[in-house]
Amino acid sequence: MALDSAKKAEIIKQYGRSENDTGSPEVQVALLSERINYLTEHLKINKKDHSSRLGLLKLVGQRKKLLRYLKRKDYTKFQELIKSLGIRDNI
Repeated sequence: MALDSAKKAEIIKQYGRSENDTGSPEVQVALLSERINYLTEHLKINKKDHSSRLGLLKLVGQRKKLLRYLKRKDYTKFQELIKSLGIRDNI
């Protein structure tokens, strides 16, 4: 399930560099994290939903690549982002 527009706008406002910033790595990671959290809860209930599990693994890989990029480019923003999202640093 995709995020509703109100929740998406709230995340963009919180993590974006400007009001219309949707492409920065911080915003992308935050949006992916929200979808990952939703799918994780979904899979706790629906244990045999293997297609959603594969989608979850793809999202986690995509988020990991973005976090690796952000860690290389701007380490302080990386630290702030993982702290606010509650993500472990094993990249």
